[in-house]
Amino acid sequence: MGHTKTITSLLNINTQQVRSTVDLLDDGNTIPFIARYRKEHTNNLDEVQIRKINELLVSLRALDTRRETILKTIQKQGKLTGELKLAILKAETRTALEDLYLPFKPRRKSRASKAQENGLKPLADLILKPSTNYQKQSLDILAKPYLSENITSIEDAWAGARDIVAEIISNHVKVRQLVRKKAAKWSNLKAEKINKSEDPRGVYKTYYTFSCRVNRLQPYQILAINRGEREKILRVNIFTPERDWRDAVTRYFAINDLNHLGNQLVMAIDDAAKRLLLPAIARDIRRDLTEKSEKHAINVFSTNLRALLIQPPLRGHTVIGIDPGYRSGCKIAVVDNTGMPLATATIFPFRQGSKEKSSVSFVNQSQATLKSLIDQHSVSLIAIGNGTASRETEQFISDQIQKSYPNIQYIIINEAGASVYSASKLARAELPSMDVTLRGAVSIARRAQDPLAELVKIDPKSIGVGMYQHDVDQKVLDRSLDAVVESVVNQIGVDLNTSSPALLTHIAGIGPKLAERIVAYRNQHGAFRNRKALKNVRGLGPKAFQQAAGFLRVFNGNNPLDASAIHPESYTAAKAILELSNLSAESHSEMRETILTELKSPSSLTALTQSLNTGISTLEDIIDQLIQPDRDPRKELRTPLLHSSMLKIEDLAKGMQLKGTVRNVVDFGAFVDIGVKIDGLLHRSRIPRTTHLSVGDVIQIEILDIELDRGRLSLGFLPSSTSDTRRPHV
Repeated sequence: MGHTKTITSLLNINTQQVRSTVDLLDDGNTIPFIARYRKEHTNNLDEVQIRKINELLVSLRALDTRRETILKTIQKQGKLTGELKLAILKAETRTALEDLYLPFKPRRKSRASKAQENGLKPLADLILKPSTNYQKQSLDILAKPYLSENITSIEDAWAGARDIVAEIISNHVKVRQLVRKKAAKWSNLKAEKINKSEDPRGVYKTYYTFSCRVNRLQPYQILAINRGEREKILRVNIFTPERDWRDAVTRYFAINDLNHLGNQLVMAIDDAAKRLLLPAIARDIRRDLTEKSEKHAINVFSTNLRALLIQPPLRGHTVIGIDPGYRSGCKIAVVDNTGMPLATATIFPFRQGSKEKSSVSFVNQSQATLKSLIDQHSVSLIAIGNGTASRETEQFISDQIQKSYPNIQYIIINEAGASVYSASKLARAELPSMDVTLRGAVSIARRAQDPLAELVKIDPKSIGVGMYQHDVDQKVLDRSLDAVVESVVNQIGVDLNTSSPALLTHIAGIGPKLAERIVAYRNQHGAFRNRKALKNVRGLGPKAFQQAAGFLRVFNGNNPLDASAIHPESYTAAKAILELSNLSAESHSEMRETILTELKSPSSLTALTQSLNTGISTLEDIIDQLIQPDRDPRKELRTPLLHSSMLKIEDLAKGMQLKGTVRNVVDFGAFVDIGVKIDGLLHRSRIPRTTHLSVGDVIQIEILDIELDRGRLSLGFLPSSTSDTRRPHV
């Protein structure tokens, strides 16, 4: 079933663009490949738009599958009328589809089904469609013919009939739709603390007596309330005003006369609402609220993850990575400018003294070890993990720098997930002879050198830049985060000869198995000399090569174009452009830029596209790559904040202006590391609407309030920060 019109309408994208994109996706092309190398087909849709098309396509096709199942099920029951079939085929949402299916859905025996088995359906029909003849007869006379072994009283007969009516009302498609629509707007969600429940830290204190219209709830409130309910601390209910549900019901089940049969209908309506309809609508509302909140939380996590992955690398440094600790000591690893470990050590600058050895001795020994490593390996940067004992370690390092190494700086690194990496299969393969406790220090050092290359080695969920990440649908979260990693890795590209299997896995068309085979081939045959050699890797066929080749770089190989983002299928066009310009791939970069920039004029591009039979968008990309083949969008970002001395929380004062690094972005603001023990909160009300903050941004802030006893810092945003927070689209 085609969905081009639906997607076009929902996303406001041209029909032909949608149709071409769907065809490319159905042909097995990856999203990064389509976005980069099929611009003429999609008319320059970007990756975000293509992903939205793909997500909608998957969702609509899943709806089709469910639709077919429902049609077959009702057909088997012999109850599929032409009108019902048409309604099912026209249903545009899962909720609308399930509403239509509800009366035919196999279920456990209900009160209504038992009443029908006892022959009370005709009595229920009297309540729904009373005739004037029956209205003059008493309830006793009307019910008496339906008494049986199971129905022994007049009261039982009418109660059973009302049960049937209540279920009919509750299952009525239009009643459900109208009540749901009104309830989604006017209902209140109320939360209260369960008596005798324990919340010693007052985590859910805000929600002990909480009430809010459902359409005004914030995502973080919904997820917090859900968690409190799950932990049996909160009791949660949805209350829909009577006017909203009763008006909706009586629109389709009118009470004509308040006689004895009319009273039975009133009782059935009240029972339907209380026992069936409103609880079902409340579940629907809470499910919708939760789905929207989870989607929002996943988007926040994805945005933060992207910002973390695209942080600029600090290349060219020999780095000491420190995984801080108290009793077990600070684990140290020195890595060269390629990330290769040179030395490891463990120091104990915070160990308490004993009879055998004083605290001063431990400090002196730690200083000597650090000095030896710095001097021996010409260390130029120190990376300190931000976990336990981080601030004490920072003070120790700051003191040594001030005393002996004024040219060395240090950086605080988010160490989340380093311990996960340390014990992983990949870490054992990369650092087989290294103790597991020291691998974390290597990871911290490498994160400073190239955050992307190192962070892809761990599960994105372990990085810890999300909001309620453990409360959301884990499969949806995994798909979203994997898409972010895939997007960033392919946008930047990777070195085919140095990349780990973890990095290669995320290249379009590769995946884990091919990544392992590429590395195995590289280990056996030596460095790849060109992209063509990829075809020799077992299992890497023409389709995988087509999808992956443009994102894999071969530096210092036998084809300079392999070091660019130009796809091999465009090499003929690239060489022709160089020949027309009397250039070669080896020509000096400044000369290439001067000459090739002239080719980007509209008239030149039009002439080229005709002579080379290549689209304008592809030509522009080829020329850009010929001008600057090593372009890395991360270079356009501000480098991370480096320090040479430590700031203590006692040094802070209201009104002080400082630079800080955004560590996390959440619904209510951003947490900013200003170099003291705790991160300060920059509340969203203090962030200009035109300013978009991301993890890793370096911003200028002002200290507004200091609450040492509560461990809180309140920050203000200084407008001069905006120049530091602009980021390229990656």
